Amino acid sequence: MRLDEKRWDLLNKRSTVKQVVLASQREDVEIYLVGGAVRDLFLGKSSKDLDFLCLDQGEKIARRVCGILGEGASLSIHKNFGTAQIAFRDQILEFVDARKESYSPDSRKPVVEKGTLLEDQSRRDFTCNTMAISLNSHNYAQLIDPFNGLGDIQEKLLKTPRSPSATFSDDPLRMMRAIRFACQLDFQIDPPTLAGIREQVHRIRIVSQERITEELNRIMASQTPSQGFKLLDSTGLLSIILPEISALHGQEWRGKHTHKNNFYHTLQVLDNASAMSDNLWLRWAALLHDVAKPQTKRYDKRVGWTFHGHEDMGARMVPSIFKRFRLPRQEGKYVAKLVRFHLRPIALAKEDITHSAIRRLLFELGDDIKDLMKLCRADITSENSRRVERYLDNFDRVERRMAEVEEQDRLQNFQPPITGDVIMEALRLPPSREVGRIKDAIREAILAGTISNTEEEAYALMLQLGGKKQEFKPKIKK
Repeated sequence: MRLDEKRWDLLNKRSTVKQVVLASQREDVEIYLVGGAVRDLFLGKSSKDLDFLCLDQGEKIARRVCGILGEGASLSIHKNFGTAQIAFRDQILEFVDARKESYSPDSRKPVVEKGTLLEDQSRRDFTCNTMAISLNSHNYAQLIDPFNGLGDIQEKLLKTPRSPSATFSDDPLRMMRAIRFACQLDFQIDPPTLAGIREQVHRIRIVSQERITEELNRIMASQTPSQGFKLLDSTGLLSIILPEISALHGQEWRGKHTHKNNFYHTLQVLDNASAMSDNLWLRWAALLHDVAKPQTKRYDKRVGWTFHGHEDMGARMVPSIFKRFRLPRQEGKYVAKLVRFHLRPIALAKEDITHSAIRRLLFELGDDIKDLMKLCRADITSENSRRVERYLDNFDRVERRMAEVEEQDRLQNFQPPITGDVIMEALRLPPSREVGRIKDAIREAILAGTISNTEEEAYALMLQLGGKKQEFKPKIKK
């Protein structure tokens, strides 16, 4: 099959492809465009990363292309992986020689040998990624598709070119990649391929945590991440890589009382948050907001099932989960903060709530207050439309009250107007617990509304707490 005119034009408009063709002709090397760029071409998507398969001398071709592209092109040679990579403008061009691979049972790192085009295509993960487009003069723009990758793209199916069991046993990360592709491309995983994942699920334990985390984050970043988590769960992968979320499964009846299935509730919250924001860490907060419910689950004859304190325990669980997944510590603090406070705005919706409670939430959340409110709205998963409307109205009221208090008291990103240095100088105190006590007392007075958030009133209270009688000094900062 030859590319149609539309795709032919799209391929030819890429100046880098033209330079690759020119370089391969000068070196008389057979070369093909392969992998995700070919798949995306048939999905109508653009791809900045282009992979080129050479039947020989891939590194030499890469050096020639880099020279043709000139200024702005940088070349990296990766001898261990047998690849050469060019970064040029917003594109990455990768060159590799055709190869065949074999694996040992305890490693996903292959033993590589020189191979043919067909052998290279057969070693790839899914049929949609096995297609190649010839860049050679005798059959330019010809699609080489021995595993019917194009047909599977049209059917929106993920299949392996070889036996699924062998494919996933050789490289278990492909199980995560299958689920990630299903999310990103909105494909279904072919039933035999899905069965192969279930058969080889235990092999995921030989994959490094960093690679698992990378694929999980890509699933989280997809348009509908719940699709991926349902597949992770049904294949058994979730119970291995993130058992805390798998443990949310199930409902329990006792008398007339039951509770929602917190696993499916969590996935709905995750999708809701994803519809509001591309922020990966807000999505992580949505995933983990109820993570401690299994540990805090109790039955009360009067009210039924309760999960008291799950927000605090969940926040304490976040750092260890982030550490295990090699995720950034600072972002873990943000996620833990949202988990800890995700129930607070519900309480603030009461008519008789004090301004002091609003002040404290603004003080605790700072710039993250908007993300907390997104999480709270995402947490509404009731099928009762009146209940949903009531909760949304309550959150609207809370946000209006927060805006009023913030305008009045300037508490977002609050820093006490009196520093420890000022306290020590004015009261002639050495660094000590007494300085911290006075500073905390000033902060609490501001949050309680006893004094306003001004330097003058804070200074006066400091003097009172320190047993001093002096006039306010307008310029106390050095």
